[in-house]
Amino acid sequence: MLSTTVAAEETVPASPGLVYVIPIKGEIERGLLYVIRRGVTEALDRKADAIVFDIDTPGGRVDAAEEILNIIENVDVRTYAFVNRNAISAGAIISFGTDEIWMAPGSKIGDALPIMISPTGTPAEMPEGIEEKAVSYVSGIIRSAAQRKGHDPQLAEKMVRREIEYKIGDEIIGPAKQLLTLTNVEAERMVGTKGERRRLLSRGTVPDLNGLLKEIGFEGAKVVPLQVTMAENLARFIERLSILLLAGGLLCLYIEFKTPGFGLPGICGILLLAIWFWGHHIAGLAGMGEIVLFALGLLLLVVEIVFIPGFGSIGVLGFFLMIVAMAMAMVQHYPGGPWQPPVLEVQDSVFNLGTSILVSGILMYFIARYLPDTPLFQHITLQKQLKPDAGYTAAPQDSALVGRQGHAVTPLHPGGIAEFGDQRLNVMARGQFLDAGTPIVIAEVHGNRIVVDSVTGAALGPAAQERKV
Repeated sequence: MLSTTVAAEETVPASPGLVYVIPIKGEIERGLLYVIRRGVTEALDRKADAIVFDIDTPGGRVDAAEEILNIIENVDVRTYAFVNRNAISAGAIISFGTDEIWMAPGSKIGDALPIMISPTGTPAEMPEGIEEKAVSYVSGIIRSAAQRKGHDPQLAEKMVRREIEYKIGDEIIGPAKQLLTLTNVEAERMVGTKGERRRLLSRGTVPDLNGLLKEIGFEGAKVVPLQVTMAENLARFIERLSILLLAGGLLCLYIEFKTPGFGLPGICGILLLAIWFWGHHIAGLAGMGEIVLFALGLLLLVVEIVFIPGFGSIGVLGFFLMIVAMAMAMVQHYPGGPWQPPVLEVQDSVFNLGTSILVSGILMYFIARYLPDTPLFQHITLQKQLKPDAGYTAAPQDSALVGRQGHAVTPLHPGGIAEFGDQRLNVMARGQFLDAGTPIVIAEVHGNRIVVDSVTGAALGPAAQERKV
């Protein structure tokens, strides 16, 4: 059905003009925000006369839909929603944020009731109190969008609340206990009493984008479709797997730190985290600042583990920087503006990060407890223990050297060469620097490490004292 009734009511542009077409396809998530923001920014920079959002979505995240509303509601260019098959849930919310809604044949709009998604991706039942809070919040979002753009706010609310009844005059449009979803025919029907007749929601049904441009007065206009790059599509996919990639990267790094050398777990961990950061960077979430901050934290952690015995302030600082970088990388960035993350987004990023750490922590526990007993682990690791009571030592323990006296051949700062009779040894002074020629005595021997003291101020170990007696 092609409707031309409303076209006469609108002001037709004097010239063909420039129209930007921005697709909103598939699931609505945070990765889509960057694409839409880029498209709107380009349209405004090129002084477009209209922006058409080509919508076909089953819904998605409420927070992402709200952010998209904030982008498109505040532009000073006329906006159009072209429901090109489906604008369900979050898609319906976004549609109410445009100046006009048009629909393709066979398309549908509505059913914006918020639901909870389990970690497995299936719908989960919400507790009654939480459900009411979520429904009330989403209802406020869609009513506010409808009010700002001149749509019927009660109609919008009926798409969120099933318990209310929606009617115009004596005609019941949406009965109680039933969520409202409209087809293109139902959405463009005329309602109201004589003298107040109007379209229910849609301005009309058009077969395609060209038909829409003709109806809104932009036939012959220059049309610029926003090209979504392969990198942006990949970034949207990565954002959906955010928790799994982050948990997997942390788990692989844990396995690498628990095994000698550097091998496959370390490579996999760095690769997973690199993919995670790259996806968030392309999606407009992680900037170079977060990437540099994470790399610095990782470097400090490696320095602590490899070069400094124990685990102290350097390692704690490195771990803290990594956590802060990952949390910041989950918060939406606004190019060209100050970094002032909304409270809800900070809470969401903290929740996602906490979930990733919890998942990786649970897996770390099971790996630490059960992996050493698996045949695969025993096959790739050395099981034989070289115990001292079996005659194995890391270095010769020559206790006969303790108590021998000699002199420093080179300055001991603190290490150097000393001579004991006709024998020269590498030694280390204990607690002081000694000049060449200083009389010394061997106080302790630990394998290849020989500790000496000056004879005049020696604080000899027990073995040396016995030999001196």
